[in-house]
Amino acid sequence: MDKKAQRIHKLFETANTASRTQWEYINQKGFDFSNDNQLSEEERLSLQEQGMPDFTINRIIPVVEMLNYYATANHPRWQAVGAEGSDSDVASVFSDLADYVWHISDGTTIYSNAVNDAVTKSTGYLLVTVDKDADRGMGEVVIKQPDPFDIYVDPKSRDVLFRDAGFIIIRKILPRNHVKKLFPDSARKISKAASLNDAIYSYSEKSLGMYRKDFSPKDITEAESIDPETGDNEDMLELSETYEKKKMKYMNVFIRIEPSKEEIAQMKQEADRQLKEMQKEMQVQLLEQEAQLKKALESGELIEERYNLELEKAQMSMQEQLNQAHQQILQEMINAKTITDNQIMVEKDFKEAIKNEEFQKTVQEAVPFFKTVIQLCCTVGDKNLYEYLLPDTISEYPLIPFHYKWTGTPFPMSAVSPLIGKQREINKSHQLMVHNASLGSSLRWIHEEGSIDTDYWERYSSSPGALLPIRPGAAPPQPVLPAQLSNAFFTTVQEGKQDMEYLAGIYSSMQGDTKTTGDMPYRGMLAMDEYGTRRIKQWMTSALEPGLRQVGEVVKQFTQAFYTANKRFRLIQPNSIQEQKEIEINVPIFNDMGEAIGKSMDYSSARFDVRVISGSTLPVNRWAYLAELKELLQFGIVDDIAVLAETDIKNKENIAKRKSVYAQQQQQISSMDEQLKDQAGTIETLERQLVQAGIKQKIMSAEVEINKKKEEVKGSMNGEFLQTEAEQKLLQGTMKKFADLEKKEISLEKKMLLKDLQLSKKDS
Repeated sequence: MDKKAQRIHKLFETANTASRTQWEYINQKGFDFSNDNQLSEEERLSLQEQGMPDFTINRIIPVVEMLNYYATANHPRWQAVGAEGSDSDVASVFSDLADYVWHISDGTTIYSNAVNDAVTKSTGYLLVTVDKDADRGMGEVVIKQPDPFDIYVDPKSRDVLFRDAGFIIIRKILPRNHVKKLFPDSARKISKAASLNDAIYSYSEKSLGMYRKDFSPKDITEAESIDPETGDNEDMLELSETYEKKKMKYMNVFIRIEPSKEEIAQMKQEADRQLKEMQKEMQVQLLEQEAQLKKALESGELIEERYNLELEKAQMSMQEQLNQAHQQILQEMINAKTITDNQIMVEKDFKEAIKNEEFQKTVQEAVPFFKTVIQLCCTVGDKNLYEYLLPDTISEYPLIPFHYKWTGTPFPMSAVSPLIGKQREINKSHQLMVHNASLGSSLRWIHEEGSIDTDYWERYSSSPGALLPIRPGAAPPQPVLPAQLSNAFFTTVQEGKQDMEYLAGIYSSMQGDTKTTGDMPYRGMLAMDEYGTRRIKQWMTSALEPGLRQVGEVVKQFTQAFYTANKRFRLIQPNSIQEQKEIEINVPIFNDMGEAIGKSMDYSSARFDVRVISGSTLPVNRWAYLAELKELLQFGIVDDIAVLAETDIKNKENIAKRKSVYAQQQQQISSMDEQLKDQAGTIETLERQLVQAGIKQKIMSAEVEINKKKEEVKGSMNGEFLQTEAEQKLLQGTMKKFADLEKKEISLEKKMLLKDLQLSKKDS
């Protein structure tokens, strides 16, 4: 026997405890009740022996279906937040990549099954793994949904997501040929495998034979396992996939990567060039210093010996400076080109590498630490198929649980378990009522033996108007009437139905029953729907969303580990304007020589945190949502394109394009209207200015005329004044002349008189 297979078998025996058995028994019963297998074989036979009906009134399945609907109405959505600014662009791709993984895995279907398992079996699971044969051998990250009864968790786990579990085993009982088809590379080993324990642990109490209403994988026994090649029955083997967390020692190594020889040669050439320029400068300085020393020597301040000594010192100092500068420049260039690389290495690999002297010289520091890794071991019977460590970027179990009611152990409660008692009460109540009514319509009779023909009475005693003969002299038969049921019994039946609704939190109004709502207004119904789903939202917030967040985290770890090559994928988004979206990651960057020198959108090395969008799986009242969008549109908070994106109209992208063209034309028309308004305002302003200018021109013309007239009047007045003045001057000149002439005549007469007087004196 293989030692690894033996170890896995012991782990299974350890995990298959009495608590695990009781948990599966209780939840198998809940699963059977939800599928209308509510009577065991013994209960059915007992009812038939008593002549009672063996039907059931399944009030559990509506609860299960409504819980499934609320939890899976929409597919979950994730978003990522980059740890650094450079990671933001790559982090934005994660939500698209998660949607891609979800859709290629048919995530909506498997998530619905997982939620149904959580409701009926207390726990549902999703498994993130890699299909290595997909995409032509490139591999795809996919999600699967295992049966919770096939999973055995470390009983000491206390984490809601089993992150602290020492191991998790997925154990299936499969036909040998089926296992060979799953692992064709190990067909020879599977052929030699022998079963260690191929028991199918089934704890169902449902009726068998023609009364069985559903079938589970554990109902398919070895007798129904058929070899398709021979048509004979084939033996069964247990297939176990065991995930274990292990702490491995790693080394955080800081390595100094120096430039290559070619780069150092180029640096030396550059250092020599800079040194020559420095040497020229220093020679000029030396000549200046020598000139100063000569001047001091000639002036007698220095003697010749001191002059020679100082000159020699200056030459030696220059040479030393040049040598130091050459080493400093070269070292600075080397340091600038030297890179410190950080690598994470397994301690074993580090110890082997450190033996190399060249590698040892480059190691600056090595910090030891322990890292959690996942080990997967697959066994078939007593043979080990493979055992390996998942990539070191994966630190969480790829198996994610979804609970209904977590109890702090790997054995949670289902939504159906509390309803089983009430369901039995309702079944028994209806069986009693129908049985009582049957007894009332088909009476039982007490008669003396031999007093009647029993065959005749059995045939016609319930027929209306039938004549029932009795033998002469015999006492007539007496009917046995059934006991009358109490009215409180019918009340108990109705209260039982209401109790089931209250326990489950699923009321008839949530399923469209209008009896309880009556004439309630629309907003009142919306408020009632909001209040009625609070318990469901609490369950989703505390149980489902942590699981979905863990699914996003594990998908991130798997995609970063396996999607390292250039990959392009396309998404179909029927609820978006752009119905198709293409994403490309790990895009190679080439230099001029055609060599790959790096990656754009390097997804594998990006660091970001994953979050699930809260409430993304809840159903949305489309009429209420569209009414809200309409109000927001009226307020101008959103535009018509945002409303269009949330509708189910076909060809939304073309409509959006037309809307964008119309919007552009509308903007153009609006801008032209604004231009026309501006031009109209300008014209009106110009008209007012022209009128004002005309008025001003007329005023100016009038002023000119007035000034002209004024000047003319003034000119005429000046002319008359000048003429008058000239005439006056002429008159004055004439009068002056006359006066001068008179003066001259008077002086002449005076002179003549004086002369006459003088002559007369002389004569006398």
